[in-house]
Amino acid sequence: MSMISAAAVMALRNRTNAPMMDCKAALTEANGDMEKAAELLRKRNKAIQDKKSDRETAEGRIAAFIDPDRKVGALVELRCESAPVAKSKEFIQLANDIARQAALKGASNVEALLAQPYIDDPKKTVNDHVGEVVGIIKENMKPARVVRLTGLLGSYCHHDGSVGVMLQVEGVRADPQLLRDISMHITAKNPVAARREDIPQETMAKEKDIARSQAAATGKPANIVEKIAEGKLKAWLAENVLLEQPFVKDETKTVGDLLKSAGLQLVRYARFKVGERS
Repeated sequence: MSMISAAAVMALRNRTNAPMMDCKAALTEANGDMEKAAELLRKRNKAIQDKKSDRETAEGRIAAFIDPDRKVGALVELRCESAPVAKSKEFIQLANDIARQAALKGASNVEALLAQPYIDDPKKTVNDHVGEVVGIIKENMKPARVVRLTGLLGSYCHHDGSVGVMLQVEGVRADPQLLRDISMHITAKNPVAARREDIPQETMAKEKDIARSQAAATGKPANIVEKIAEGKLKAWLAENVLLEQPFVKDETKTVGDLLKSAGLQLVRYARFKVGERS
């Protein structure tokens, strides 16, 4: 058997991101055949994935990707086992890779996303790509949620990746900074709903009953109680409905005011926080 050259080992490493010694061992076993060596590494990574798949993934990262030319974007939650791994450059890059994949190729759910040919190397699947990072870090990791939006989009992810938002609006054009600022507002304020009409009637009725009970406790006449209750309900809506919330950077304006002045209408938004149930 011929000696495995350092150049061949490096070529396999660049292709798979596997450790140098793993690449050398795979090439040795494959008698220098690059394709067979890559397949050996994929099988070994898959075995590691399967072995660690039952481990709890309580940590993770939110990542977003937007292609403004194609007007597509995706928000993903990628989970792992430990906080140090969630902060590692390999894990951060993987989260970004998966967000880009979901945006450009589309995916109805996580299972469909993992089965897709990986955008940067169609010879392997997205799950194979995840397996490569699992093989390096030796820790369970998997996408937990994914959403893909189309149109005029903005996004914001907190610096530690713990929470992220993607926002979709309608209009002729949109200032990317404005959409980023509103997305940042959503990460901070976590509205219950986008619009007042999106809140279930039973929730509105419950909040009004609470407000009415609190107002009645003041002992004021019924007509005054009703006005106080309406005021309390309005205050609750301003705290919980996105379009009625005072904007975090300028509380003299609501988010709805900002969008209207920019000639934009809210379509929808997605907010992911690591560890939340979808």
